[in-house]
Parts: sequence; C-alpha cells; structure tokens
Amino acid sequence: MSIPIIRTLADLRKTVAAWRHEGLRIAVVPTMGALHEGHLSLVRAALERADRVIVTLFVNPKQFNNAADLAAYPRTEHEDAAKLAPLGAHVLYAPHSFEMYPDGFATTVSVGGVSEGLCGAYRPGHFDGVATVVAKLFLQTGADLAFFGEKDFQQLHVVRRMSRDLDLTIELIACPTVREEDGLAMSSRNARLSPSQRRAAPKLAEIVFETAERLAAGAAADDLFRGARKAILSAGYREVEYLELRADDDLSPLATAEKPARLLVAAWMGDVRLIDNVSVRPKRGLTRFFASTAV
Repeated sequence: MSIPIIRTLADLRKTVAAWRHEGLRIAVVPTMGALHEGHLSLVRAALERADRVIVTLFVNPKQFNNAADLAAYPRTEHEDAAKLAPLGAHVLYAPHSFEMYPDGFATTVSVGGVSEGLCGAYRPGHFDGVATVVAKLFLQTGADLAFFGEKDFQQLHVVRRMSRDLDLTIELIACPTVREEDGLAMSSRNARLSPSQRRAAPKLAEIVFETAERLAAGAAADDLFRGARKAILSAGYREVEYLELRADDDLSPLATAEKPARLLVAAWMGDVRLIDNVSVRPKRGLTRFFASTAV
C-alpha cells in the first residue's frame, strides 16, 4: 500500500478538479513532514469529516528566521509517506521550493495583532512565512476543511485571522495537542533531543500544568511565573523565552484567569526550542495530562 505523491500544482489541480466533478468534500492537513502521532491524529480527524484528504509536506523556508534551524529541520518524506498510507489519506502533496516560490515571487501575507508577542517576538518574520505559505496551500488545494493542532496555538490564531480577513471560505478545525505518555507535547523537534535531554524535557509540561491549575484556582500570573521559570531552568532547560497567560479567544495578555485562557511557554533544551500550551478555565481546575494522553 502506498500513497500517491504529487509534486506540481498543475497535477494537484487536475486531481482536485476530478474530485470536485464527483461532488466530493476535500480536507487538507498542512505539515512540514517528520510526521508523528500528532500529525496522524489530524489526518484521522480529516478522514472522518471529508471524502478526500490531502496531506501537504513542505519545509517552508520563509517561516525560518534562523538558517541553521532550517538546515537542521528533519526531512523524512519516505518515512512520512509510509506512515500515511495505512491511514487512507488520498494524496501527499510535496512540492519543490521552486513550485511554491517561483522566480520573481514577491508577495507576503502579514497578519497583525495575534502574531505579535510570544513566538512572534522571538522569531521575526516567522508568522509572515506561515501566513503566506498557508494562504497558498489553501488556494492550491481548494479544500473545504483544514486541520491544525492546538500545540501551535498562536499559529492557529494567525491562520484563523488570515482566513477571515481574506474572506477564504475554508473551515478551520482545531484539534487537541497530542502528548507522549510522559506528558511531553509531540513535536518533530523532539527527535533532535539527546537521550538525557529527552528524559528531562517532560518536566516542562508538568510545570506548565501545575501552574495552570493554580491560575484556574484564581492565583495571579506574576506571582506564579517567577517560580515556574526557575523550576523550568532547574529541570535542565537553558532559557525560557516566554511564559505567559493569554486570552483564549484573541491572545490578549491576562493578569489572572478571569476568562477562558491559555498558558503558553517556549523554552530551550540545549539547541532545541520547544513550545507548549494548556487551556486554563477559571474556577474549574484542569485534568492533569497524565490522567489521559489526549488526542
């Protein structure tokens, strides 16, 4: 069993046109490859909602503000295709860079507001690259539905805002973060952790969940974050870029969880940057990640 791989926009549009002729509902799952269970959960969700599912695989150079990070990003197309085939995804769209950004390409999609702060503050130009490539993938696939994971929560907001502002008709479906049994949020970057770093990395999720529980009970963010940052560094992380409480609906900063919120974190374990977030619901507490590995 194998999954068809499409390399050109012309071939993709021909395939999509045939599906449209049959009146089929189409979903897209955008990825940069190095697929893990988090990605596969999105594909399964898409297959439940659509007649045809396109998985895209494109390591987008425009969303990397660090050349070394781009060079180090894992590229595992053969393994990715093997993981997708048994799920029943219909097409893997894996275009070359010149297909996405031909000579003379001069357009950038930039989203204000929700792209500011958090990852946007530490990765200049990152969300411009995300918005540009996702807009192109939405237009190229002509999909009815698009599936994204909540682990990249700010990215989800950027894509949602971009789609609304440009009057794109595609429906965005957000799916919960998938975690390893020890709580670490699944990420393609986890493969770059050394064995000792991998053993230490789950402490980030543990600290974030504990902090979120206290925020949900009414504690002030500033009172908790100094201790939480210190605990993250003591766990073996070399730097905490940010640890912030933001409103769930628009990412505005919050001092307390007086409304549905997200606790978001980015930290460096060696030369690997990891991000995570957890929902905070005021006065209700949280289900600890180790009670069940959410999918």
